[in-house]
Amino acid sequence: MGCPEEEPALSPEPLTVEIVDSVGAVPAEAWDALLGPPDEASPFLQHRFLRALEEAGTLGPDTGWIPRIPLVKRGDVLVAAAPAYVKLHSQGEFVFDFSWAHFAEQAGLPYYPKLLVGVPFTPVTGRRLLTREGEDRPALMAAMGEVFEELCRAMDLSSVHVNFACEDEVAALVSQGYLHKLGIQYHWRRHGERSFEEYLGRFNSKRRNQLRRERRGFAEQGLSFSVHRGAELDDADVKTAFRIYKTTVDKFYWGRQYLNLKVFQLWAARMGDAMELVAARDANGAIVAGAVNFASSRRLFGRYWGTFQEVRNLHFEVCYYRGIEEALERGLDVFEPGAGGEHKLVRGFEPTLMHSAHLLVDQRLHGAIGRHLEEERRRVRQEQMLMMESLGQRRG
Repeated sequence: MGCPEEEPALSPEPLTVEIVDSVGAVPAEAWDALLGPPDEASPFLQHRFLRALEEAGTLGPDTGWIPRIPLVKRGDVLVAAAPAYVKLHSQGEFVFDFSWAHFAEQAGLPYYPKLLVGVPFTPVTGRRLLTREGEDRPALMAAMGEVFEELCRAMDLSSVHVNFACEDEVAALVSQGYLHKLGIQYHWRRHGERSFEEYLGRFNSKRRNQLRRERRGFAEQGLSFSVHRGAELDDADVKTAFRIYKTTVDKFYWGRQYLNLKVFQLWAARMGDAMELVAARDANGAIVAGAVNFASSRRLFGRYWGTFQEVRNLHFEVCYYRGIEEALERGLDVFEPGAGGEHKLVRGFEPTLMHSAHLLVDQRLHGAIGRHLEEERRRVRQEQMLMMESLGQRRG
């Protein structure tokens, strides 16, 4: 008796690509299924965060952020996507390419519009090439790299910039000819400590005394501190959070107001579990300063700071030390207080490399910037090494 014939293997359905003009055009469940394991997923990539930016009017032609969201599907199933925007300027990105735009202008090449893949106004590392669990992630990342390039050519864009991406994503894009740019942020990491005093044990005596001095005196000045999150965030807190954000924007001549009250209200209504307000109050209970933070299951993110009254060292207390205590109490692994600030080094924040990938359609421009970035990467890595040596922490 002969063997039964095997059924021919069914070929997987081919991939199709669609470009939509809003994250809101994608069902929230389908989008959030691309964010990776829950303990690694960034709150800033969640559908509810990005959709709030759209609904509040912070994105669109009037603001120079035009959503063009590539979706990769297999049949009716969304298997890959990216938060992508056509940009008419370079504001609100935090990976600075103003000198590239100037160089292109001098060469007679248009630099805007361009394609930006990242989270608007949010310098936080996270997935940029979003892929569904169980799919061939390397193959889909390569496909997304090609989609970005095709989108640039189809829309006559100068370049694509994938900012604050994960290392595996940058490596995949570099293998396709993209350029690799490095930057530095300062992140706090828990190394087994369970309290702030244990954390101070990292430092030599001189540095420990400095940090303790910076925390003294607030009670004598009548200042107290509180954290509001979830159901504790009422309408007054949300309005205060927006005022906190706006006071810093208004304080500096280079400030740019990217956000409005509506987006804070939408975030609080939809993701109060991830959003919190750290408030410093005077003896009468009035808020004199504060910070707006977001959190995932393993990380705390400092986003916006503002003060209505100048008090010595209050910025360090609200933005850094309270965040460290919060991370220790909640068992979080990392606290990212935001972009910039070498002064974070002496307070125990470690220099951490930020990665981005860039592709310029004009090969002359691509080659010139590539040579610049090669030298810049060497310098950034050297700076990181020197900073680590100067942290002033006790060695085991």
